[in-house]
Amino acid sequence: MGAIDIVVNLHTEREVKGGQTGIDDNFKSQIRMSDDARNGVSIEKYLAKMDRAGIDRSLIIGVRAGDLSIKGSFEIPYERVAEVCSAHPTRFSGLAGIDPMRGMQGLRDLEHGIRDLGFVGAHFYPHWFGLPPDHAKWYPYYAKCCELDVPIMLQVGHNLVYSRERRLPSVGRPICLDQVAIDFPELKILGIHIGVPWTDEMISMAWKHDNVFIGVDAYAPKHWPPQLVHYLNSYGRHKVLFGTDWPVIDPERAVQEIDALQLRPETMAALMRENALRIFTKLPEAKASGV
Repeated sequence: MGAIDIVVNLHTEREVKGGQTGIDDNFKSQIRMSDDARNGVSIEKYLAKMDRAGIDRSLIIGVRAGDLSIKGSFEIPYERVAEVCSAHPTRFSGLAGIDPMRGMQGLRDLEHGIRDLGFVGAHFYPHWFGLPPDHAKWYPYYAKCCELDVPIMLQVGHNLVYSRERRLPSVGRPICLDQVAIDFPELKILGIHIGVPWTDEMISMAWKHDNVFIGVDAYAPKHWPPQLVHYLNSYGRHKVLFGTDWPVIDPERAVQEIDALQLRPETMAALMRENALRIFTKLPEAKASGV
């Protein structure tokens, strides 16, 4: 069975032209984005990338990036994500982005995404709102995810300058997950983007808490810190999930570089698929396998 990529952004010509990516040309150069991807990649071409990489399913974020009353904020509407997932139900599933500034409507939106649109989890960016993960404004959403029985993922670690027009603070230190995991022991929490430069801190949270996991996206595998590779290849095998954060990391590159790490076979199976099926229980594959 193929891999499951737990975090992917829509990056078609439509999103690029609509200013719905949050990244500028400087950032594209910084991550060495290929010329053929800069102006967007169609869904059909992305599916071909997934096929070449051996990825069965990707989870697409209905991004909510900042308070829309502030210049530079943007969103990918849930309906746009649902449209793509509906057209390719065996290849894509949705993640409901969270904007804590929307109050009760935000909670209703989250419920709509999960119950009506078939999304399989929630997602948020602390830095876009300047609120650390243990801030009170996130707590109603944690509670709602418990009620809906879905995991929540969030960027941990620092954030780069995605756009020179909107520089964002690095408020997502992994240690902020400590109190959240204590307060919501039944909530599955994924710290994505590996926690750089506090990767050891992220590993410590996953080791301490049964309900905290690590998403290894947004950084090329050949540059993963050695302690992270050791963790996922040994005592942390069941706590780490594969992701790309496309278009930041190309899926073909990601899989090739993971193969080059020469991980144990049981580690590869857990990292690339099995852990996702255990955590995202609303995935069709998870239901079919009885995970």
